[in-house]
Amino acid sequence: MSTQRPTLADVASAAGVSVSTASLAFSGAGPIAAATRTRVLEAASTLGYSGPNPLGRQLRRGRSGIVGVVVGDSLKRAFRDPVAVQMLDGLVGTLAPLDLGVLLIAGPSDPSEPPVDPLVESAAMDVAVLLWGGTSDDPVLAALRRRGVPAVLLEGTPQPDVTVVGIDDRGGMAQVTQHLVGLGHRRIATVTLPFDRDRAEGPADAARLRAPAWEITRRRLAGVRDTGVEPTVVWETPASLVEHGATAGRALLSAPDRPTAVVCQSDLLASGVVLAARELGLRVPEDVSVAGFDGLDLPWLAPDVLTTVEQPLARKGETVGHAVAQIIAGGRPADTELPVVLRLGTTTGPAPA
Repeated sequence: MSTQRPTLADVASAAGVSVSTASLAFSGAGPIAAATRTRVLEAASTLGYSGPNPLGRQLRRGRSGIVGVVVGDSLKRAFRDPVAVQMLDGLVGTLAPLDLGVLLIAGPSDPSEPPVDPLVESAAMDVAVLLWGGTSDDPVLAALRRRGVPAVLLEGTPQPDVTVVGIDDRGGMAQVTQHLVGLGHRRIATVTLPFDRDRAEGPADAARLRAPAWEITRRRLAGVRDTGVEPTVVWETPASLVEHGATAGRALLSAPDRPTAVVCQSDLLASGVVLAARELGLRVPEDVSVAGFDGLDLPWLAPDVLTTVEQPLARKGETVGHAVAQIIAGGRPADTELPVVLRLGTTTGPAPA
């Protein structure tokens, strides 16, 4: 028995109609008698033919029906971060009713790997979404521009030819830092997201502090300085994971001139600092205050509840989805900046005497 898949031409031949008539039977459009449509569908059922390739039909309309989502990090790391998961949930939930599928494209898991996945250069997609907006010279964005694929940047650098969806993270970091200053803290350290694709770990020196390449890190660090605070230490991390926050916390809090407060660029990093403080026998917030950013629900950190800057994660994904839909419809969505709000928890208190 032949293993070759039946074609529309095979169905047309079996039903005794032309290929164009068989095509009309499947599309449900155009003038075709009910008896003829029934005959075609019965022939298709007998042959095991399930219908025309939907991708081929979409491509003939000039669309793939696919939205490429460039995660910007390895999927193994990205899916350990509730921030990425909640944003993706909002995005996919918005695209699904529009019959748009999502192609997840991972970033490099190691700095030695090429920064652009081959799928960025070759995969069919109507619009690309960059979850980690990067910089204006982002090689992923450059590859998409070469292909003529429109893009939506999440928290990226504003640019004339792409839509940016972001949050007031600079203002949010200023709010939480000012909260610490108001509690009497003067020795404030900060734990940051990665500066660039090198994903270094440790205290940032003056040269690195001059020009963080990644926009999110740069803005959140600027928010701390907007309050007049110059951090005692700026500690870079390779990714927003609890273990990297814990590493930073151990180093910062075991120093003889340890800070009285640590403000972190994500809640996972902040939770790691809290765990490190516990490990070192320090009380939070009596001995050290810790604050984060994201507004995550972290029940496993109990009895502590992080002071944090809450961002609308699902709404951010939904906003990206609406921007994608507008682009596919031929529009040019305006940039959007969503508000954030300071949420007080139990991990910040007055500076120790």
